[in-house]
Amino acid sequence: MTTQNLLVELFVEELPPKALKKLGESFAGVLADQLMVQGLTSADTVVTPYASPRRLAAHISHVWLKAEDKAVQQKLMPVAVGLDAAGHPTAALLKKLGALGADVTDPATLAASLKRAPDGKAEALFYDSLVTGATLDVGLQKALDEAIAKLPIPKVMSYQLETDCELPGWSSVNFVRPAHSLVALHGTTVVPVKALGLSAGHTTQGHRFEAAVSPVVIANADAYADTLARDGAVIASFDARRAEIGRQLAAAAEQVGGGCRPIEDDALLDEVTALVERPNVLVCTFEAQFLDVPQECLILTMKANQKYFPLLDAAGKLTNQFLVVSNISPADASAVTGGNERVVRPRLADAKFFFDQDRKKTLESRVTGLDKVVYHNKLGTQGERMARVRAIARVIGQQLGGETLAQAADTAARLAKTDLLTDMVGEFPELQGIMGGYYARHDGLSEDIAFAIEDHYKPRFAGDELPRNAVGVAVALADKMETLVGMFGIGNLPSGDKDPFALRRHALGVIRMLTEKDLPLDLGALVAGAVPAFGDRIADASPALTDFIYDRLAGSLREQGYSAQEVDAVLALRPQRLGQVGRLLAAVRAFAALPESPALAAANKRIGNILKKAGDVDAHVNPKLLQEPAEQQLFAAMQRFVPEANAQFESGDYTTSLQTLAVLHSAVDAFFDDVMVNAEEMDLRLNRQGLLKCLHDAMNRVADLSRLA
Repeated sequence: MTTQNLLVELFVEELPPKALKKLGESFAGVLADQLMVQGLTSADTVVTPYASPRRLAAHISHVWLKAEDKAVQQKLMPVAVGLDAAGHPTAALLKKLGALGADVTDPATLAASLKRAPDGKAEALFYDSLVTGATLDVGLQKALDEAIAKLPIPKVMSYQLETDCELPGWSSVNFVRPAHSLVALHGTTVVPVKALGLSAGHTTQGHRFEAAVSPVVIANADAYADTLARDGAVIASFDARRAEIGRQLAAAAEQVGGGCRPIEDDALLDEVTALVERPNVLVCTFEAQFLDVPQECLILTMKANQKYFPLLDAAGKLTNQFLVVSNISPADASAVTGGNERVVRPRLADAKFFFDQDRKKTLESRVTGLDKVVYHNKLGTQGERMARVRAIARVIGQQLGGETLAQAADTAARLAKTDLLTDMVGEFPELQGIMGGYYARHDGLSEDIAFAIEDHYKPRFAGDELPRNAVGVAVALADKMETLVGMFGIGNLPSGDKDPFALRRHALGVIRMLTEKDLPLDLGALVAGAVPAFGDRIADASPALTDFIYDRLAGSLREQGYSAQEVDAVLALRPQRLGQVGRLLAAVRAFAALPESPALAAANKRIGNILKKAGDVDAHVNPKLLQEPAEQQLFAAMQRFVPEANAQFESGDYTTSLQTLAVLHSAVDAFFDDVMVNAEEMDLRLNRQGLLKCLHDAMNRVADLSRLA
């Protein structure tokens, strides 16, 4: 018996575009997984998902018509329960075997299928049977039901389906969209499965307007994509359709010339791919007068409302041309381009109107309006929040640049949220901050203030750029710290995958600014300095918030390629200047590569355990009480190398500092071989513990080296 390739397609009405890619991957993935579980696929099986606006499909290679039979051994019960004193089956055993489908009428067959084997302290009965492999029609039906049930459907709809029984009537079906046909082909043979009230066949539908034939007949499983492309005018593969759109966008931009390029937006490209079956990219134009509006507004309205691809020139400036991905390819496309140009014009006019209206009021005049906008029922209005951000920004500004920076940060923080009250941000919330920067320049404010207002939400996401100047950094840090301290202070913490106030993102933003800009700010002081701005409105949750930030830092460092041991060793000491963490990690990595490293890490762990048991130990050594040669030699080596290592540490040369201390390994080994730390004489014991305490303090300035053991 040989395998053949399998094709399953569910043809439906237009699927939700933002979910299409996941729906297609899920449908094909679960279908293949369920066939594999039933033994109907082979080791060579390859799964190819298909997803278009009106279909979900999967091509699965090397599928068996019937799975192999399998020998199965099942544990039944203890021998004492299953057999009587004479060795005959008890009623309990016969009932169990009957439920498994065994023939209990033939004693010889029954005896041959039963095995006795040790099971713990007693013996148990096991039943050997041969399980018949699933046939493809049964196995595919089960797999198809499972694939449909597990689809990540954003929202289920109910529709009525006419029944095919003798009595007229309707049945209700729940699915993402009404389904109209089902294809299931194993090679050239239709597999008789059903789904959503449909019976499988070998026909489907092509493009609504441009299909060459209707219905489209799929001759065999391997002809699916080619047949749909030829007869149905449909590119069935999501990835192939996406690549074709990308190719056409680049070609159209090149045709326009002038170094133009379409805006890059993967989410938009995915969504447009999910809206068309056979793409046709066209060039459209709008009036140049609209370019007086900030390009972010025009780009957003074209992308969000119309799904267009704006064209940028070689300098990254918006042009008055844009690209449309059409689902039809008429000989004369002028009606399509003209229609899209007419549609976009009112959108751009709205943006221009909002921009003109907003500039009639200054940002300063909008400040009092923030008192009427609720931020959080426990934390007050946006006006109260703005006052807290101002207070925190002043403290940060004072630390980073004195009174001049503090004053600038205060001004920017006072105006940073005022664009929330503008018409443009009311229409496009994604432009908050950006529009504030434009309006600040219109009001005659300095570029430093305008940039700070624009940048204070940054970084908005992983990989986003940081604020461009010191004022922006101070306000962005203050804004994020206000959110973190406030939410932790009222107990509004992230749980599981739920984080409605994006506290994890805010924490990572704080970490990135402190580390990448190497700011001279202590994390503990930064957290503590934000608490007074809230007065008695919140509880002080500084310890929990600090732990939260270090946890986010640890996760970020592991994602950057540092080992869990390296990260644990450095962060165990809770370094306050996060800008130093990278250098500390580099030092630990270099130390770990030294041949002396394992022995010193183990010794450090041993020292830590000794000191932990000893309690409060004074880091002091009386040289006169050093009796053994090994402890005298260790003390002498420490006297020579520890000051040198400390000086290197203070200068920021953490790698050399650890390498300097590595020379102590032989003296440390000799000490533990020859010296009894917990001597009978109390003065000797305390002196030796003091020696180890001095060594422990010196070795663990860069990191907790015991974590490397």
